[in-house]
Amino acid sequence: MKKFILSSLLSVLFITGCLNYVQNTTIYPDGSGNMQINYWMKFSDTSSVATILKLEIFNPDSIREEFSSEFVNIIDVTTYSDTIDSTVHANIELSFNYVDSLNSANAFAQSRFLLEDGASGQKIFSQFIPPVTTGFGIDGSAYRVTYNYEIRGDIITHNATNKSGNNLTWSYSLSEIGRGKTISVTFKPFKLKETPYWIYILAGLVLIIVIFFLIRKKKD
Repeated sequence: MKKFILSSLLSVLFITGCLNYVQNTTIYPDGSGNMQINYWMKFSDTSSVATILKLEIFNPDSIREEFSSEFVNIIDVTTYSDTIDSTVHANIELSFNYVDSLNSANAFAQSRFLLEDGASGQKIFSQFIPPVTTGFGIDGSAYRVTYNYEIRGDIITHNATNKSGNNLTWSYSLSEIGRGKTISVTFKPFKLKETPYWIYILAGLVLIIVIFFLIRKKKD
């Protein structure tokens, strides 16, 4: 199957010279989480769409096989073409018991997902972005990979290209990946049973209202 996937990827690069990849991931305090992947490519004319959709990387059954493992649950796989912007897409939605378990899926064989203990109460997460071989006149700046992570914890350090609250983004062109890149973040996970402050405030208000009505009823 890996040979088929590699063959299909090369076919994609020959046809378009551009394949983009976006990975959206949420990691929960216990290491479990979910992921949505969308990769797409441009097509030159509508007559090539049928051929592209027959490639292994756009075949739902082949995609399921590549991303499935004992610890990874495939929720949904869809492929489609969009004539408005002349693109062909593959969308994968999955969940995992522990982020390290993603390494057991063929599609992530080189990704080296790792969540390990850091300083007291802290966790260190990392993922390797493997190098992509260029050639055949492919413009490395036209290909882009983007990794969006929602971290359920206080972020201590990171090497992301962009940060917004608890959301980190790593975005690179093919030429920027070079021999590979490692994305990493150190964070202090939120407590699994931590009660939000607003719960205490709401409970206090309810208690005050109950006491008020009890006192009023007693006076009546």
